Amino acid sequence: MAGGTRSRRGALALTAALTLPGAALAGVARTAAPAQESQEAPAGPPARVLVVSATAGFTHDSIPFSREVIDRLGRESGAFETTHLPDLGSLRDLTADTLAAHQAVFFLNTSGELPLDGSQRQALVRFVSGGGGFLGAHAATDTLYSWPEYGELVGAYFREHPWTQRVTVAVPDESHPLTAGLGPAFDLTDEVYTFRTAPRAEARVLLRLDPASVGMDGTSGSTSGVRGDVPLAWCAPFGAGRSFYSALGHFDAVWQDAHVQRLLLAALRWTTGQLSIDPALTRSP
Repeated sequence: MAGGTRSRRGALALTAALTLPGAALAGVARTAAPAQESQEAPAGPPARVLVVSATAGFTHDSIPFSREVIDRLGRESGAFETTHLPDLGSLRDLTADTLAAHQAVFFLNTSGELPLDGSQRQALVRFVSGGGGFLGAHAATDTLYSWPEYGELVGAYFREHPWTQRVTVAVPDESHPLTAGLGPAFDLTDEVYTFRTAPRAEARVLLRLDPASVGMDGTSGSTSGVRGDVPLAWCAPFGAGRSFYSALGHFDAVWQDAHVQRLLLAALRWTTGQLSIDPALTRSP
């Protein structure tokens, strides 16, 4: 796993600072979001999140590390606990009964045509549309191309990754409950995705690529052939449920970034029903 073992202790130490009320992110100035009071720990029992990281295509080296980051975010915040389906064999447990025991399901760098039968696919759609939460990270959009309802659930399908470099991520609305505390923009090194279509019409874009950081002015294109807007994270209603996707997450270092962790924790709280957001703020303005 590239870069994960050496940085794990310091990376996971960030989560305590992110989730303690009033804690400043001291000592991580290169990557830290502005200090801000965190939301209080939930009064009730922790939610349960079903984390699916099985792959039927490309397998990212960062998956084991990202699972540890998600687990630690849950423990340190007290907001949620996790159940993992880490390989194709474990997908037999992605059933209506398993989903009913959780408040959200997280497709964490999944890829390819996962072997989900018709009843499992129906169970996933019913779970989210009936009031559950869905999260996807990075290659979750490189998953289940043959199932259009999944494309609606995650919001878009992967097209290509024309840039793997340090980029600037713009935050269109710093006051949004899911991006509060991130500042107007932040830099990180990642494999940047573009998508076959814009996120579905009702999705609210939370992060965008700053086109200047890849030599693209937003209209004239670049040497990559990509033109126009490149969204990097969004949220949307899905029936009575909630859907969130972030394109960030190719490298271990992305998962240790304070901005990414802050966004993910807010998204996990929202999708599990612990963070209430005005429905108007979860749709395209």
